[in-house]
Amino acid sequence: MAVASKKIPAPDRVKIRTALLSVSDKAGIIELAKALTVQGVKLLSTGGTHKAIAAAGLAVTDVSEVTGFPEIMDGRVKTLHPTVHGGLLAIRDDEEHVAAMKTHGIESIDLSVINLYPFEEVRAAGGDYPTTVENIDIGGPAMIRASAKNHAYVTIVTDPSDYPALIEALQANGGETDYAFRQKLAAKAYARTAAYDTAISNWFAEALEIETPSYRTIGGVLKEAMRYGENPHQSAGFYVTGENRPGVATAVLLQGKQLSYNNINDTDGAFELIGEFAANQGPACAIIKHANPCGVATGSTLRDAYLRALACDSTSAFGGIIALNQLLDAETAEEIVKLFTEVIIAPEVSDEAKAIIASKKNLRLLVTGGLPDPRSRGITAKTVAGGLLVQSRDNGVIEDVDLKVVTKRAPTPTELEDMKFAYKVAKHVKSNAIVYAKDGQTAGIGAGQMSRIDSARIAGLKAEDAAKAMGWAEPMTKGSAVASEAFFPFADGLLSAIAAGATAVIQPGGSMRDAEVIAAADEHGVAMVFTGMRHFRH
Repeated sequence: MAVASKKIPAPDRVKIRTALLSVSDKAGIIELAKALTVQGVKLLSTGGTHKAIAAAGLAVTDVSEVTGFPEIMDGRVKTLHPTVHGGLLAIRDDEEHVAAMKTHGIESIDLSVINLYPFEEVRAAGGDYPTTVENIDIGGPAMIRASAKNHAYVTIVTDPSDYPALIEALQANGGETDYAFRQKLAAKAYARTAAYDTAISNWFAEALEIETPSYRTIGGVLKEAMRYGENPHQSAGFYVTGENRPGVATAVLLQGKQLSYNNINDTDGAFELIGEFAANQGPACAIIKHANPCGVATGSTLRDAYLRALACDSTSAFGGIIALNQLLDAETAEEIVKLFTEVIIAPEVSDEAKAIIASKKNLRLLVTGGLPDPRSRGITAKTVAGGLLVQSRDNGVIEDVDLKVVTKRAPTPTELEDMKFAYKVAKHVKSNAIVYAKDGQTAGIGAGQMSRIDSARIAGLKAEDAAKAMGWAEPMTKGSAVASEAFFPFADGLLSAIAAGATAVIQPGGSMRDAEVIAAADEHGVAMVFTGMRHFRH
């Protein structure tokens, strides 16, 4: 049952006379406390915040002096008290509220400056279960929500980046804040506690291995407001969840223009793909265009891997995203800057390479400090009208699969390596996906077609175009392995791949017509293995 409002109009201006400061992140708090003192504001504080303000030589009252109750239970209980919450929640223009404040000796609190225990940071750092639980803040969210609810009278600040705006508002308005200012800060406060609780609930689901919790939310902190979204008429922002996974969200932008919505989407896909190739197994490069790889290769050097990836489809690579699995060196950088590229992302970059990339001032250069683990758990989410589709990350890797040879001929060791390479790439290609590979290099990629045979044909045509562009005698599909990220529903897609020159096939299997597909492979002397693991990507 809804609670009826007394419909008391909110005042526009509210004088800040008493402020409660209780922060985990102490950044900027002394400067704010000084500015409030200049305005004649009485300061209340708790624990470490109180010590820091007092150490700065400022007059500050411990909350325990106001409540008449000491901090107990290692600080777990200090602000959960009627004197505090009454001071935050009282409606100043309500006679009953004012009378209750007078009866119980409650003073109004006009400003709350609160940020929370660093739960997200502890979780991201891999804290153990007891440590993570201990960093769940209770009093902080309660005070934030109380202050935000009563924003008609209380100014609530949860982010140190808002301190300058608060100081400016107080200086400009004689120590007062206006209603519109308080509204915006209250909205931000509720978003903050929502994101905080989201991080906690998702951590519990992960820790307890609850695959489909009854309530699921996705929370994030705005990292960057974007000029527009996927298209210019769409608004967009980039939010980070706090997951400590090397990638575009945690990378450092060393140079270049602001990343666009599409840049971020494509760069994420590129780096997740390159994460399939561990740095200690040799250099690898992936080139992405519109969220699909147009070329992936390993090589004897990083430069060699880049050039081999580029050779697969040099036309589509124009304006693409380049992901590398090792330190970007000068030799590789020299080659990359010869082609117009939107983004380069790598675990590390040498100083020499930085200097070379600097000649292209708009080229974005991202450094991640590591590679994403393709086996690690996590969730992915997609919105639909009126809902949210959430699933576990596709962390299946070909090295963990028992391959089943289903044809009369088993693959050669070389074919087997090409199969595995192609399957790693196919996992990151939009379905329906077909990938030809030879000698650790993609030969042709067919992505996102409505039928698998069309993907096979397109991949073959791409290989023919690459051969013409590179001056090769024949396309690389001749003698290649072909990977399909899902089963062949009919033999026609397989036959198209064989016509392109594939001699070995890797696919999940599981079609009603598997026997027909296997028979077609046997008829043409082609080796085929089943993985039993599908990699649909929509």
